[in-house]
Amino acid sequence: MGKHLSLFDTDIRHVDFRQWQDRVQLVSGGPPCQPFSIGGKHRGYHDERDMFPRAVHVVRTVRPKAFIFENVRGLLRKSFAKYFAYVLLQLQYPELTRQNADTWTEHHAQLEEHHTAGVERGLRYRVVFQKVNAADFGVPQHRERVVIVGFRWDIQERWSFPVPTHTQGALEAAKWLTGVYWDEHHIPRSRRPALPTNMERALGHIDTLPLSARWRTVRDALTGLPDPRLPEAVLFPNHKFQPGARQYPGHTGSDIDSAAKTLKAGDHGVPGGENMLTFRDGSVRYFTVRESARLQTFPDWYVFPSSWTESMRQIGNAVPVTLAKVIGATVARTLRAQERRQARNQ
Repeated sequence: MGKHLSLFDTDIRHVDFRQWQDRVQLVSGGPPCQPFSIGGKHRGYHDERDMFPRAVHVVRTVRPKAFIFENVRGLLRKSFAKYFAYVLLQLQYPELTRQNADTWTEHHAQLEEHHTAGVERGLRYRVVFQKVNAADFGVPQHRERVVIVGFRWDIQERWSFPVPTHTQGALEAAKWLTGVYWDEHHIPRSRRPALPTNMERALGHIDTLPLSARWRTVRDALTGLPDPRLPEAVLFPNHKFQPGARQYPGHTGSDIDSAAKTLKAGDHGVPGGENMLTFRDGSVRYFTVRESARLQTFPDWYVFPSSWTESMRQIGNAVPVTLAKVIGATVARTLRAQERRQARNQ
């Protein structure tokens, strides 16, 4: 029999995590990004949707061997610098809790004093963070996110963020130096776009072809999917045409032969009208739910049962599956290495 998986369709603030104390190796999650999003109201700690305090609570209660948290790159803005430092210190020393009478800035000062005193007792974590671009790991989307990783103090194995495996330079070389990109998609020379003027100087500085894999493009991601306006589109779940897409200044959609722009969440799945596909003739249309899911590297068997608006909101809020797998796999390998070390020492 397979392992039983428990799912809770409820507000995380209503879940009692004590039942998993010392029974979980990894806690992973993405606190809502709206308080820190560049496109939001930037209320940060004052936004009721800020769930970083709850994330710290879960770590304090469950006491996992490691954790992974993700959020938008806006978290690194200067205006949030002190609060982000406060979040990191809370994750390092989750048992040093804030008293009701203290403000978060007062608690921050207490954590700093505790940290600089070098106290080596209680629940502690080694915490690092990095801004990563999903496109650098094979996701067909330019999506920058802040990833926070922590290992409990007793985990002695070393860990670092994985090295990027894909580059934009390799994509430009595949398109404009070798033409292999167009060959892969069976695009004849007569239909290939002209070399962009801004690429001429850049290509002049490429002495050898990049050794890394190339960024994946929208065209790569959508290979095998018919145009949603064609009858055969019904054979693919969540691949229904959504009318009404239009361009306006600042919102021009994603070029089919580039990594997609960051998919966003919101009404119509397109805050500001950005989750669109741009064709060579200048026309645009909305990405279907299935196309958006592919840009987030969800497998085709993963079906979204909700409306287009709600499905696009969920997809826009998601972590790309491939990026999560890459980072999660390195953490898992580190924990397994720790287990092997302990077994040898017994």
